[in-house]
Amino acid sequence: MKRFFIIGLGNFGSTIAEALHAEGHDVVAVDRKEDVVERIAPRVTRAAVADGQSLSTLERLGAREAAAAVVSTGDDITASILSTLVLRDLGVPEVYVKVVSAEHARVMEKLGATETIFPERDSAMRLATRISSTAILNYVRLGPDFSIQEMAVPRAWIGKNLRQLRLPQRFRISVVAVHDVLADRIVPAPSPDAPLKDSDTLLLAGDDEDLARAAKEE
Repeated sequence: MKRFFIIGLGNFGSTIAEALHAEGHDVVAVDRKEDVVERIAPRVTRAAVADGQSLSTLERLGAREAAAAVVSTGDDITASILSTLVLRDLGVPEVYVKVVSAEHARVMEKLGATETIFPERDSAMRLATRISSTAILNYVRLGPDFSIQEMAVPRAWIGKNLRQLRLPQRFRISVVAVHDVLADRIVPAPSPDAPLKDSDTLLLAGDDEDLARAAKEE
């Protein structure tokens, strides 16, 4: 069991706090608004009406023992900056920050945030990728121009195996896993000699442009 600190309990922060607690972790949720703290209190380890920018307050709540923290203070960029600095001063090893713009992300990265999350942009990019190609079922961005995508097996690939398809050589992409949709079974590191079925989907990792080229195969 790890301890996580969540500062800011809007939709994003609350969802993360509840999900981590449901997985059995020690979750401390902090917000200045009493009503949101009361709402989440039954679904986390500890909920506190407190200032997430106060070093003494976060220390009293046990932040020094936290494995990671999530800062989700909405449009209040100053609050996210100060909370991140305080968490770093307390020695929290990983600090994830929800940002509202590219400029906000750059500032937080300069301050040493482990990762910045821009939910609206990331959701929009995933949706744009999915609706622009009927082959793409899911999309997870891992970095600039790099992602993992779940793709339906193109007709030309059905009955062939991964050794024959030579995807790393032809498209510079890697197969992470094969998902047998009918059996609802995911096979990681699949055999290169197993023929692909029309009921399979592929989890592929690579550059976005290379993945897009593969998705256009018929």
